[in-house]
Amino acid sequence: MSSGSAATGPHVLRRINAAAVLNALRDADGHTATVSDLVVATGLSRPAVTRALTALAEAGIAEFSGPTEHQIGRPAQRARFRAELGHVAGIDVGPHKVLVMIADLAGNVLAEREAVSPTGPDMVPMLRSTLTAVSVEAGVTPTDLWSVAVGTPGIVDHERGEVVLAPSIPGWSSLPVIAELRDWLGCPVGIENDVNLAVVAERWRGEAGDNLLFVQWGERIGTGMVIDDKPYRGASSAAGELGFIDLVTDLDDEPKPATDGLGAFERLVGAGEILRLGVQRCDSPLRDLLAEGTDIAPLFTAAEAGDPAAASVVDTIATRFARGLAVQLLIMDPQRVVVGGGVSRAGEVLFDAVRKRLGRMLLVPVDLRVSALGARNVALGAVRMALDHVEQRLTALLS
Repeated sequence: MSSGSAATGPHVLRRINAAAVLNALRDADGHTATVSDLVVATGLSRPAVTRALTALAEAGIAEFSGPTEHQIGRPAQRARFRAELGHVAGIDVGPHKVLVMIADLAGNVLAEREAVSPTGPDMVPMLRSTLTAVSVEAGVTPTDLWSVAVGTPGIVDHERGEVVLAPSIPGWSSLPVIAELRDWLGCPVGIENDVNLAVVAERWRGEAGDNLLFVQWGERIGTGMVIDDKPYRGASSAAGELGFIDLVTDLDDEPKPATDGLGAFERLVGAGEILRLGVQRCDSPLRDLLAEGTDIAPLFTAAEAGDPAAASVVDTIATRFARGLAVQLLIMDPQRVVVGGGVSRAGEVLFDAVRKRLGRMLLVPVDLRVSALGARNVALGAVRMALDHVEQRLTALLS
């Protein structure tokens, strides 16, 4: 048999059909479905779906429950995706914290744990210990994981699986983290920019559209773009660095180089600047509360309650943020804008003000929403990325 016929023979078609049925079964409500449900979901014939389900059951990926569909007057037989067959991990590495999630093969998060981010060579031991602890909590061991994905700030070289530039985490780009995790775990370990993973999470569990601008707003600010239902990263995987737009340098002046790793826009509206303005403008006891730490939530609570000083900070930040965001919106014209990250927890007291100011700067209205996924979006996107890598292993079971 020629290689051409081998690539298009009946066994190849059966594997393609089985993969389509598997995806439909995993995406089904409760991860169970009847043959009729799967015929509708896949567009395949009933015999093709039945053969695919039989192959999935023989491979241990699915199992049947209930009577057969041909028994008159009784409920149809249902097939179930065996989500417990394996597990994946999603890791969000940030400047101040690391969030690790363990999920089953249907994406159900079984356990998660947050830890303080160290710097330099302490990062790898901390990731190992945190991943071990959360795996035990989920009832598995790290070396049993099928796939792991890591989200990180900065620019990622996808071919080498390395962080090229991450100004917010000193020393991070020089660490062989992915290689060390692969050697330890013995499974695929991928890495991706954190904002790109947040976009993946929004498309999976959030409110994405065919043309989406996602803004991750915390101490750092970055955006992820979906254009015509396809993620856009740019030629160097550096697209969407909204935080580095300069709105303050006079047009004829030379921009000053950053000394703190932050972009010009991040210094204008990032969480650190919000906190600084709050301490500067507010009176005690709110000022003292803000000066104690890094939590800006009390500032927005006070603004919502009518505190004039807190409201002035919100007004300033909303005006600045709208100015920077409008630049990207005028160029991209997205169907929807979703804002996530730590500042997204500010709520409508901030985002109503942002919407009001954007209305004066844009040519057409924009649908701006706050992400329902909150600070978990990057880790959830990493879980989804890890699940995508599992496809190859599940398909191999059908051989």
